[in-house]
Amino acid sequence: MNKKVVILSTSPRRNSNSEALAEAFGKGAAEAGNDVEIIRMREKNYRFCLGCFACQRTGKCAIKDDMAEIVPKMEQADVLVFATPIYYYEMSGQMKTLLDRANPLFVADYRFRDVYFLSSAAEDEDYVPQRAQSGLEGWVECFEKARLAGTVFGGGVTETGEIQGSPVLDKAYEMGKAV
Repeated sequence: MNKKVVILSTSPRRNSNSEALAEAFGKGAAEAGNDVEIIRMREKNYRFCLGCFACQRTGKCAIKDDMAEIVPKMEQADVLVFATPIYYYEMSGQMKTLLDRANPLFVADYRFRDVYFLSSAAEDEDYVPQRAQSGLEGWVECFEKARLAGTVFGGGVTETGEIQGSPVLDKAYEMGKAV
């Protein structure tokens, strides 16, 4: 069955390692016959959540910025994929802001069931992405029909593009292909 896959790349850098994971996942998902869209958050204009909870009453955020286009895409996706660099053992600030601003989804009839997490970091120990993954798991817990379906971590990469040629890109590709 053809699925709508929305990949949210939250790195502030062009040609970043986490974005390479997002592109590999997207390539696999597209080759499997899915409809794939990669949203590069560095190209978007979006602000911090105000904590006003207007979205809980109206289903829409009170802030008028690019999130007004992104949240409906997330809502209509069958699969959500978040890609982030790991900074100080946590997700990027861009990803955290995105999660906070996706609050209108909480009262929506969202379609997504499977959520994937792709991350990269300079350090390569297995424990490095745990805190960032835990933060995403907390977000997923708020959506009772959704689950964290898979993760890929590419460690030991600092410079942009350094992940190229790494077997972890194949892992992301295969995970995307299996969506």
